[in-house]
Amino acid sequence: MPDLAAATALLADEDAIGLAGRVRRREIGAGDLLEAAIARAEALNPQFGFIAQPLYDRARAALAAGVPQGPFAGVPWLVKDLNTDIAGERTGNGSRFYAGHRATVTSELVRRIEAAGFVIFGKTTTPEFGLTGTTESLACGPTRNPWDSTRIAGGSSGGAAAAVAAGVLPAAHATDGGGSIRIPASCCGLFGLKPSRGRVPSGPLRTEGWGGLSVHHAVTRSVRDSAAILDATHGVEPGSRYGAPTPDGTFLAQVGRDPGRLRVALMLHPLSGTAVDPAVAAATRAAAHMLESLGHHVEEAAPALAGGGLDSARLGWASFVLIGASLAADIDDRAAALGLVPGPDLLEPVTLGMAAFGRTATATDAARANIVLQQAAIAVARFMAHYDVILSPTVAAPPLPLGTIDMCPADGFEAWGQRTAAWTPFCQLANMTGQPAMSLPLGMSEDGLPIGVMVTARYGEEALLFRLAGQIERAAPWRTRRPASG
Repeated sequence: MPDLAAATALLADEDAIGLAGRVRRREIGAGDLLEAAIARAEALNPQFGFIAQPLYDRARAALAAGVPQGPFAGVPWLVKDLNTDIAGERTGNGSRFYAGHRATVTSELVRRIEAAGFVIFGKTTTPEFGLTGTTESLACGPTRNPWDSTRIAGGSSGGAAAAVAAGVLPAAHATDGGGSIRIPASCCGLFGLKPSRGRVPSGPLRTEGWGGLSVHHAVTRSVRDSAAILDATHGVEPGSRYGAPTPDGTFLAQVGRDPGRLRVALMLHPLSGTAVDPAVAAATRAAAHMLESLGHHVEEAAPALAGGGLDSARLGWASFVLIGASLAADIDDRAAALGLVPGPDLLEPVTLGMAAFGRTATATDAARANIVLQQAAIAVARFMAHYDVILSPTVAAPPLPLGTIDMCPADGFEAWGQRTAAWTPFCQLANMTGQPAMSLPLGMSEDGLPIGVMVTARYGEEALLFRLAGQIERAAPWRTRRPASG
């Protein structure tokens, strides 16, 4: 008989590495874990709205053929429903415009995930085309935060973060084009690492998203899970234009190593100059004090203050050009394939506004936007010749009320953009420069909402982030801090 009670408890308490070990030692069956994850998803999804596509029968059929091999053999997994394909299954991209769309190929990342032993049993929610920092769409409805169901779970990987925070599974696939791993990790009290550009595959249909802004990885409860998942998935794929530097050994081996004495730049104010909530600033300062107690040198500094010449308005314009043009091209291609012109009945207002902006961009604009981001990468690299990492808030305030930055704003596209930029002024820079960055769940607001603190490293230096994250996790463990639902 399946031991669903034991499996449910393990899903809430163990990380993915721990679950895989129990499966190998035959302390729990992979089928028990799968059925417990499905049961918990079915019980909690009506409350929190994190499942976009259930793939339960596919998962059961996979296990019926035998427990897969690999470091995560038999561990349940969820894939984000955004530009990540499983041949024959739907890819909805959070949009009514993709209703009924079925993939003809399987993403290279999915192949690597399954080769690592994970059992995919569903796809998680995302805002339409991943365009905002909350996961609310007309296609799937709102995804709610397990810490407070009136608050956002973050975006665009909010479905993944909500499922992990609610105790459905210990880790899940996520993507990040402007903070979409780190923002939901911050909102839901999880660890979220955005890897370096070119580290994890995006193909086979294309090998980069949004002109190189977007990357794939995961949200996790533990640091070691994030490292081991990256070990299983990283590496250049066929057709890649570039690849991140090959690591020296495994990422997992870094988690227990001493990071040494690091030079830390404390960045409390964003380049845009927007305000930071006092609770977030306090959590970031507390993290700085903890790093000092661990032997690191911390001083307040930021790239723009060091003569980097970074212009927030130009950076924002450049990212809008790249995202808007990419979005417009994708929409136009699908419209041509379907033989229709989509309007408000199929696309949300912000999507229409972003695509309209993208269509006004010229080839010269696209080239200039690429130059602006290259200049930003050079400026930050020069700044980080003097610092090993940058410590900052992840977002400027605790999780917002639902409806604050969704993609159907009553006051229009421009006002939505201003609100979103004011709440997420720290994350986008690492996407623009291609650097790795992580959100650590180190703070809590007075009303019990998680607050993430972000650490950014030089390009290709995920190993350093894992060493530091492991040290922080040992000094200030967060695994037992979870919402009532988790």
